[in-house]
Amino acid sequence: TETEERRRQTRAGCATKKDCHAAMNKLLVAVAEQTHVVPTKLSVKEFLAKEWLPAIKATIRPTTYRSYEQHVTAHIVPHIGTLKLQQLSGAQVNALYAKLAKDGKRDGKSGLSPRTVHHVHTCLHKALKDAVRWGYLVRNPLDAADPPKTSGNGGNEMKTWNAEQLSAFLVSVRDDRLFPLWRLLAMTGMRRGEACGLRWEDLDLEHGRLAVRRALIPHEDALIVSEPKTARGRRVIAMDAETVEALKQQAARQLAEQQSWGDAWTDTGYVFTKENGESLHPQTVSRTFEQALVEAKL
Repeated sequence: TETEERRRQTRAGCATKKDCHAAMNKLLVAVAEQTHVVPTKLSVKEFLAKEWLPAIKATIRPTTYRSYEQHVTAHIVPHIGTLKLQQLSGAQVNALYAKLAKDGKRDGKSGLSPRTVHHVHTCLHKALKDAVRWGYLVRNPLDAADPPKTSGNGGNEMKTWNAEQLSAFLVSVRDDRLFPLWRLLAMTGMRRGEACGLRWEDLDLEHGRLAVRRALIPHEDALIVSEPKTARGRRVIAMDAETVEALKQQAARQLAEQQSWGDAWTDTGYVFTKENGESLHPQTVSRTFEQALVEAKL
């Protein structure tokens, strides 16, 4: 037999029977319109770190995951992590953006660039969009937030070389082991990871063209092979005669290195490698380039 105590618990929250019917009807409408969410005490930190990041890890590129993880750990959780997920508002997120823009860097003495803050927005927006799909939120509070604009904000323009400076650089590195790489990057606009991931089978030196099919991307303490995100990223690039000649010289140099190393040679199939044939790390390319700039006085 139902006790009086149980009847009181059942009616808790409603002063009268009429109020109970009204609440029930409101709930039924919400369920029918798929706007009902189950109340939860999850904090922003608990949702992002314990539910969202583990759930998406296997569905996105490792580099994208690492970026999201860094934004969650360094830029989101320290500031709004203790807030309840279902109480988060656009105003609170705007305050987060203002905080990051003012002193969001690790040293706390300067702010993040508008572009970086916008990346934080993109990360959080995707997370809360998933929270809506998973039934934690009725709507995404990020839709009511105002991320900073990434263009026309008076920031520094990208500095590029003119033709004379580029020519001076290529002359300066003419005898470098990686000259074919510098020439290729200068004449094609390829990314460093794409150049490091270029294989001999991707080259058609007879017709002066190459195919971009992959990139080597640093991930934690290793390199991973990453395919282009879009069809536009998978492209064929035409090469000028001097670049083709530089790549032929690269083939001859690599053959000589292979013979020199003998059984210790590692055959990766990549066009640009270490002297022992192992993969060339993109960060090594950047460090070597910085050194070359100093020597070229550019």
